[in-house]
Amino acid sequence: MAPTDYLNILVITFNCGRELIKPNIFAQHLSDTLSSSPQPDILVFSLQEIAPVAHSFLGGSYLASYFQPFRHAVEVAAKAIGEAEYVNIITRNVGMTACLVFILQELQEQVQWIEAGGVGVGMYEMGNKGAVGIRLGYAIPNSEVMDLTFVAAHLAPMEEGLERRNEDWKNIVRSLVFCSVDGTSKQISPITSAAETNEEEESEALLQNRRPQGIYTPTSHFILAGDLNYRTSHTKPLPQDHKAFPQPTRKISDPPHFSHLLQHDQLTPERKADRTCHGFSEAPIHFPPTYKYSSKAQKRAETDSSTETWDWAKHRWPSWCDRILYLNLPPWSPSKAAIEVIKYDALPLMPTSDHRPVFLTLKVPLKSIPPPQEDIKNDNDDVRLNPPFDIDPQWRQKRHVARRKEVL
Repeated sequence: MAPTDYLNILVITFNCGRELIKPNIFAQHLSDTLSSSPQPDILVFSLQEIAPVAHSFLGGSYLASYFQPFRHAVEVAAKAIGEAEYVNIITRNVGMTACLVFILQELQEQVQWIEAGGVGVGMYEMGNKGAVGIRLGYAIPNSEVMDLTFVAAHLAPMEEGLERRNEDWKNIVRSLVFCSVDGTSKQISPITSAAETNEEEESEALLQNRRPQGIYTPTSHFILAGDLNYRTSHTKPLPQDHKAFPQPTRKISDPPHFSHLLQHDQLTPERKADRTCHGFSEAPIHFPPTYKYSSKAQKRAETDSSTETWDWAKHRWPSWCDRILYLNLPPWSPSKAAIEVIKYDALPLMPTSDHRPVFLTLKVPLKSIPPPQEDIKNDNDDVRLNPPFDIDPQWRQKRHVARRKEVL
């Protein structure tokens, strides 16, 4: 396919550590990413622990100062590499988890509709952990519209929390339901302006026109990004274990090489066994663990982004908590092209967090995914057609109850 037959997408996931980012430092690393890959048409941020609990739960103006540095960083990074300008078409959060979607200004009119949803999976189903979903319709040639779904997620912590993480994923599948934004949806009217909302402002017009739609749908591309929190051990490290933590070395055969620890990653076997993140693919990991860096490492990151040594917190196993996954095209897609991964890597450590951001650049075929024919529906186990869990009929009531607790 010709280069114009693809949509270039850059997705970044970052656990902000409840701190304001330093936009100039973030912009520097973002501009390096933008300049090393095809210019993205769409830029998506999956953010976790975006702000302190109180600010996150109250939302609105309490969160504005935490979102603005990301917009500033995007503006600065884009100008550093050329004349590109990005528009933040929607910002959405449920508690401490947020998703920001940017699009090139000249492509903004291609966005025909936007839907969004969210769910808390923390204590009492509040938003200290949870997920936010953005689904949009992007106009392409031949009067078609391609569906794009982005989900930002934050699952349960701790080495021993594997089963809880899988349960969190189950609850996200069951309770993250998409609703229209500003009266726009797949069945309503085109969007004409940018939108910034929280989960209490969602329109229910969509649900009056069709059955509730969860994160899996037969016609949408789907990218999942977040602090999924899967670890490299089921128990906390012993006092002497830190001596064997990974350190920079080019030889894979060297004991300190991170590839040895990667073999103990929890997510990959759980995903392949269909116990979490059902149906998703992940590009090969060629970067070191993204968590948990020491306060010494964070302080040094303010002036030095070199990686001559990795300073780890000694009470947690270094792990690849921060991940970005995607669904491949379904078998009924008419496109002969495939989703192409350009780069999957980690940004340098930021001075405000013990996580490193992770990014994925993708080329998605500029082709809509049609609804499958009836014979395919009846004889196909694709996860888009057969999600692992049914929508919880009480999803709306549970979110409303949790929301009331968040603002008490």
